[in-house]
Amino acid sequence: MKIFTAIVERDSDTNLYVGYVPGFSGAHSQGETLDELQENLREVIEMLLEDEEVVFKTEFVGTQQIVVH
Repeated sequence: MKIFTAIVERDSDTNLYVGYVPGFSGAHSQGETLDELQENLREVIEMLLEDEEVVFKTEFVGTQQIVVH
């Protein structure tokens, strides 16, 4: 079992959830619900792992909140 961290945003134009895995080229998808997005991302990741040896160029560290006055 491998665990991947995805960044998830909501597109205000389409109202869709959009997700991607940082540093994993091609690992991105969208869905109408968070559950649909998770399933779509899982399918994309499984296909990418079957097709090629994955080399990550970056490592997810975390998020930061920036306060601007």
